Amino acid sequence: MNRRPRQRSRRLSPGAPLPPAAGPGAAVLLPPALAAAAVLCVGPSAAADAAPTVRLPVMHSVLADDADCTKGSTVKATAVPWEHQSLELLRAAGISQGEGVKVGVVDTGVSTEAPTLAGRVEALGGGGEDCVGHGTFVAGLIAAAPAEGVAFHGVAPRASIVAVRATSEHGTPSASGVADGIRAAVDAGARVVEVSAAFGTRSDALDAAVSYAAEHDALIVAAAVPDPPSGAGAQDGAPAPRNYWPAASPGVLSVLDVDVKGVRQDDAPLPVHADLAAPGDGVVGIGPRDTGHFVGNGASLAAGYVAGAAALVRSAFPDLSASEVARRLISTAYPDYVPRLDAYAAVASVAEGGTQGAGAEAGAHGAVVRMPDPAQGERATRTAVLVAGAGLSVLLLAGWAAVAVPRGRARGWRPPRH
Repeated sequence: MNRRPRQRSRRLSPGAPLPPAAGPGAAVLLPPALAAAAVLCVGPSAAADAAPTVRLPVMHSVLADDADCTKGSTVKATAVPWEHQSLELLRAAGISQGEGVKVGVVDTGVSTEAPTLAGRVEALGGGGEDCVGHGTFVAGLIAAAPAEGVAFHGVAPRASIVAVRATSEHGTPSASGVADGIRAAVDAGARVVEVSAAFGTRSDALDAAVSYAAEHDALIVAAAVPDPPSGAGAQDGAPAPRNYWPAASPGVLSVLDVDVKGVRQDDAPLPVHADLAAPGDGVVGIGPRDTGHFVGNGASLAAGYVAGAAALVRSAFPDLSASEVARRLISTAYPDYVPRLDAYAAVASVAEGGTQGAGAEAGAHGAVVRMPDPAQGERATRTAVLVAGAGLSVLLLAGWAAVAVPRGRARGWRPPRH
């Protein structure tokens, strides 16, 4: 990103907004502001006056020093999260579900008590305990299994999680802790490592950890900016863009958060550059215990979605290197000023060698873990929208390539050869 977007709740580019969540019969999740609770529409129509609502507690990334640990939620999100439709997770699941891929989550820890992650969390040190709940939330975005009666599930529900706590008990991160966490996750066999922390100061320890991951062909996916602090109010004017680490390090896939319209708020932190944008506002996820759900905001959650998509690609295309996985995620993304993640396109598009991912034709993994169909047989409208606007899409793609390709080369990624 080389300039600041326009003022007030604005898009990152003049590109078309994300498609609606589903057809007229589907429930819609509206992105809430960061507050004490968020409203989730679960009726047959979000616009219906009689549509019942439930309130989901907000998941924070840091707790006050004197605060109690996050309690479990008993409220379930039965509606279709908007982010599932924008990423086309149902279609992606017919091709890849992340089988055989370990994803490191370097965060507040990942609770081994989380039901939808049961049996798939390898906790390093104290990584199996999560007082805050944020690391568990991110791990759920990556790999939570489908559960009866709810529409939420992770991007890669057959991937496994390597849990590392790189923060204090209440969630304050340290550069040395994150650096050690990256190394530990890589040593444990993680082929993708999600890093939620974003530091305003570069450190030798982080640089060395990033290099260590690259040497072991592990892809680091990191939040491009810090998450909003709990109870943060509006600021006067947009903050100046700046670098945050490890996202700004060469070879790291940096991720920015957007809402259902592809919008970020005026007072949200801005990076100098981001490789991808993904859902990060009003995102539904799991808690550290119990079967209920929370809602959260921040670039770390967007990084979780991209890490899940990277696991899909590494499972479907096991011969791709970490840098090739990053290039594939970027090149198949929805054209925008900061390209927006398209999990389905990342696994469905023909690879550079002219082959599709394993399971692309037969849906090899889809029969093992059955995903809930949010549209009740209806397909998402994204393809139709793209076809109808093909002429505009070509222009947008050309404009995006003119900006994204030089930026990508500067970051060490190269566009695919055709």
